[in-house]
Amino acid sequence: MNWINNVVRPKLTGIWKKKDVPDDLWVKCPDSGQLIFHKDLEDNLYVVPGSDYHMRMRAKDRLNMIFDEQEYETLKAIKGIVDPLKFKDQKKYSDRLKDARAKSDMDDAVLVAKGKLEGLETIVAVQDFAFMGGSLGSDAGGAIVAGMLKAVELKTPFVLFVASGGARMQEGIFSLMQMPRTTVALQRLRKNGLPYIVVLTDPTMGGVTASYAMLGDIQIAEPGALIGFAGPRVIEQTIREQLPSGFQRSEYLLEKGMVDLVVHRHQMRTTLGHLCALLTKQPVQEEQAAAEPALDADDSDVVEIIRADEGVPDSKTIVNSDKKPAAKAKRKTAPKKTKPRVARSKRVPASKKAD
Repeated sequence: MNWINNVVRPKLTGIWKKKDVPDDLWVKCPDSGQLIFHKDLEDNLYVVPGSDYHMRMRAKDRLNMIFDEQEYETLKAIKGIVDPLKFKDQKKYSDRLKDARAKSDMDDAVLVAKGKLEGLETIVAVQDFAFMGGSLGSDAGGAIVAGMLKAVELKTPFVLFVASGGARMQEGIFSLMQMPRTTVALQRLRKNGLPYIVVLTDPTMGGVTASYAMLGDIQIAEPGALIGFAGPRVIEQTIREQLPSGFQRSEYLLEKGMVDLVVHRHQMRTTLGHLCALLTKQPVQEEQAAAEPALDADDSDVVEIIRADEGVPDSKTIVNSDKKPAAKAKRKTAPKKTKPRVARSKRVPASKKAD
């Protein structure tokens, strides 16, 4: 019996034992309820294929989406005071920061990087909602300011992806001071004539909306993004009226003139590249490629004409370098028409005329 219990029974139970399946293997669309494999969703830039619903993206995924060949260099932020108020509610604020950093693999809610966008060097800052709801704290504000100052130093455009629930209440007045702080840094961009483009993603709420999120030279929003200061439920309870359909969504704000463009995530990189090139008066990458047409190997006549115009010896002369090139035949030109010369009369002195 020991042999049956110890050897046979464990092998039999192991055959029918269910394997552990990861919880995030399939993702459910909040809009349509469609289930999509997480790898397919990642390859589609977190846009649900059926409903075209734009799900939230992590900061590193956005940087990989924006920069050419996913190559970029992260920039250091201007650090502030950690837990200046020694805040504590159900948990210490310092402990909340440690947990958020461990889960998100980020120092704070904003990540700033430098790289090439459609061939043009650009500074891009991304606010990650996964880090304490993308709340604006001292370090997050310091990261935005550091990115703007770096853009002024390198004379590059500055692009900001916003996703936040507002100011971070655990830092009190220190959090609210990031609103004018980032605005002052933005003025340096304006004085140097550098473009500042804001991309509003879901959600963009609270004090962030009342600050740098609405001060861009061009305001872009992703489809279906919730954008506003107070939430729609709070507004309905305050005014005691039912809000119109699609209120505070990006399409509604485009209709009312609050944003300039609503751009699909698949066209975001191309749109930003064109806008940065336009605002910095740089040639668009497609136009630059069209201005330099490639020559086929069969176009030997065209190559020889270009060589002759630039004073470069043709290919035959280069190959037969031992032989002297034949002298160029002089062109026969028609003789110039000249007027017949009139013989000048010699002047006679006055004394001889008298004789």
